[in-house]
Formats: sequence, structure tokens, C-alpha cells
Amino acid sequence: MGRDVDRAAFSREDRVRYRQKVRRCLDVFALMLDDFGFDADRPMTGLEIELNLVDPNAEPAMRNDEILAAIADPLFQTELGRFNLELNANPRLIEGRGFADYERDLTGSLTRANDRAARSDTRIVLVGILPTLTERHLVADNLSTNERYRVLNDQIVGARGEDIELDIRGVERLRTHTDSIAPEAACTSLQFHLQVAPDSFADYWNASQAISAAQVAMGANSPFLYGRQLWAETRIALFEQATDTRPDELKAQGVRPRVWFGERWITSIFDLFEENVRYFPPLLPICETEDPVEVLHAGGVPELAELRLHNGTVYRWNRPVYDIMDGRPHLRVENRVLPAGPTVVDMLANAAFYFGLVRGLAEADRPIWSQLTFSSAEENFHAAARRGMDAILHWPRLGEVPVTTLVLDVLLPIASAGLDGFGVAPAERDRLLGIIEQRCRTGRNGAAWQTATVWAAERHRNLDRHAALRHMLQRYAELQRTNEPVHSWPIG
Repeated sequence: MGRDVDRAAFSREDRVRYRQKVRRCLDVFALMLDDFGFDADRPMTGLEIELNLVDPNAEPAMRNDEILAAIADPLFQTELGRFNLELNANPRLIEGRGFADYERDLTGSLTRANDRAARSDTRIVLVGILPTLTERHLVADNLSTNERYRVLNDQIVGARGEDIELDIRGVERLRTHTDSIAPEAACTSLQFHLQVAPDSFADYWNASQAISAAQVAMGANSPFLYGRQLWAETRIALFEQATDTRPDELKAQGVRPRVWFGERWITSIFDLFEENVRYFPPLLPICETEDPVEVLHAGGVPELAELRLHNGTVYRWNRPVYDIMDGRPHLRVENRVLPAGPTVVDMLANAAFYFGLVRGLAEADRPIWSQLTFSSAEENFHAAARRGMDAILHWPRLGEVPVTTLVLDVLLPIASAGLDGFGVAPAERDRLLGIIEQRCRTGRNGAAWQTATVWAAERHRNLDRHAALRHMLQRYAELQRTNEPVHSWPIG
């Protein structure tokens, strides 16, 4: 939900009008899927990275407005917390040396941004959850100044009608309450976009759901929150709980959460937009002047603004996207399961693994979703978030299997073939998938490195937990700037 909001309250009439408009948009979208020309000739990819700002003591720096002004680059935008920014890479093809182009551009943008931030004694850190965050940092006063975040906070908290409970049981346990969505700002993610044709969207979305667990296990990088070691990818549990609009009674009734894995395999992108309209009341009932029926009948391309805004307030881990570029509509799968970091090359290895694997499975003769139950895919996803590279997953014909074995023996060859289908240069394919292979062989991803380094600081340096986290984060920031993959980082 990236649009600006210029109002803080909505009337009953606003909500009725918006609901009617969303349904009108949905009807038009159905007509478009039947016979409209969507742009899908050469599948573009996109990449978004959410960033953290820290001060010289490795504490969160609440100064994103100041840093954003200093960076003065339209690729950087605000995010939910005052210690967050977002970097949007320019979309591109990944054929040939597309990944190398991503790496060059991202490294250059981050280096320039870090140089500007350093003038204000601030550093940029790519990590799933900033380890030095405490409850005093994640309060409503530290939401970004853009009004849309305040309005979204008021709508989510108002819909719930009571404080939001956080209860995460991992290696240690965190149980607390919050009166705002500010803890969501701790969740800094890496998001992939893949343009797909309407008739193949369901295959790519289903494949994305099926492989989410393997992605999370390989890329986990969020083991600490409020000083406690929780899940390998605590960000999953935190995001699910911090934006939950349901009190306990609605949970007991089976009302769907707004952060949602889903509940079934789909046959069309329309299934997802229809679920959004059927199950989720609007959070931001803002209507535009466009009549999508009139636009469609006049031969134009409808914006479908209300449908898109509503979609942006349903936080699926794999989200459908309808968008318009250069006057042509297109569809994308937005893959949202991964955390930021540890390095640019690590994130691009995650990208290569995702893009290659999703294509390989989406175009397979026998779809994986015809062999794996949806409930097993969801159980795999949460098992991977809890245990990271130590997770045991269920996979067709293999039963219960360690995720590292599954990746090495089954998924990496599929990903390699999928990247060949995109026309990725063999050297780039092997370089990036080789990083995923080495994570499996060393047992080290971002979460594993963080926990091992904190453990060493506590036991060998006699540091308390907060001091150990600060030490670890300072070392993490230094190693991040080398752009060497995390599996090669020394512990300590």
C-alpha cells in the first residue's frame, strides 16, 4: 500500500461507496481477463528492499526523513518506521547478465546512500529484523511522518478494538502487547516481482506458495526481537501478529487474518482478487473518479484503483498484482516471504533461486500442487520460519526430509533449469545458485551467523545479551559492506 492518504476518518457512506466500487472493478477485471491484451511477451522482474538506519552505537536511528532528503534519489522511499527506508530497483529482464546488472545497480545505490547517511552519523543495514530494537523504539511516535501510515495504524487498531498481542515461542519466548502497528516496522523484507501472463498466473502463484518454505529456510535472517532469540525468521510470526485486525472471538470463528498464506491452490488470478473482496472489509475506503466500465467500453485501460488499493491491504505472502506500464496492463506475482540481507550478493542468490525454481515448477509436466496438499505447504512454511536450515519439510515422494537435502538433491537442479529457461548466462546461474548450495553445505545463512556470533560474544567475551547484540550488529554491518556471501563470514 504505497499511495498517499489525505484523510484520517471515513464515514459509513465512504465504506458503502467503496465496497460498491471495488465490486465494479472486480467485474471489469473479470472481463479483461477474458479478452484483454496483457503485456507478457518478455517477463520483466522487479526487486524491492526494505532498509534499516542505525546510529554509531548500532541503535535504530529515527531519521528517515533527513536521510531521504540527503540521498535525493527517487529509487529510495519512506517505509513504516522512522528508522526504515525502501529501495526499489529498476525492473529488468534477467536473461544474459541481468543479475550482474542488478548487483551493480544495487551496490552503487546503497554505496551512495550510505555515503550520504554517514554525514549524519547513520549507517544503512540490510537485515530482516534489526537486532537492537526494543519495545521503546516500536511505538506510534516512531511511525514515519507520512500520513498514510498514521491512517493505516488507526484503521487496523480500530478494526481490532483492543491492543495487539504479540506471543512468539521460539528458542526463547516473547509475550507482550502493543497499542499500535509500530512493531510491524521491525519487519524489513526483500520482495521479488515476476511478470506473468494471465493464463499462466495460477501456475506461478501455486508454485510460489509451494516453494515458500524452502526460500525462507535458505534465506532466514531474523532470529532476534526485543533481545530474545525466537524463530530463525521471526519476521514471519511478527508480521502475522502485528497487523492482525481480529480479536480472539473472530479468530475462534475462523475469520481470515489480513496477513495470510491462503487456504487453497488457485485456478486463476481472479480467485485471489475475489477472495479479497469476499473476506476482507476495507481498511482505506478511498474512491477515485474513474468509472472502469466506461473506460473499458471506450477502449481504454482501467486503473481499477479501488481494487488495487484493497489488494494492497491484504498482506498475502505471495500477492497478485495488477498494474499498468506504458499504457499496457500486466500481471505480476509479488513474492514477499524473504527478509532483507545479509548482502547484495546473498539477496541476488535468493532471487536466482526463486525465479529459477518458480519457473521450473510452474512449467513442469506434473504440477507440484497436484502432489502436495495446500495444508502441507503452509505447515512447511511455518516450520521453515521456526527452524531455518534445520527445518524438516514434507515433500512428495520423499516424505519428511531435511530442507538442506531437499534443496541440494531436488530443488537446485530445477532452479538451474528454470534459469536456463529465462536465458540467464551460465556463469551467473552457477555463481548465484552456488551460494545457495554452500549455505546448505555449511549450514550457515544470516540467522545461523547471527545466533552463532551472539552466542560467542556472550560466552567468550562475557557480554550480556544487549551488548552481544550490539557487537554482532556492528560486525554484521562491517561484513555486509564487503559483499561476501554470509556462508563465508567468520564467527565472532
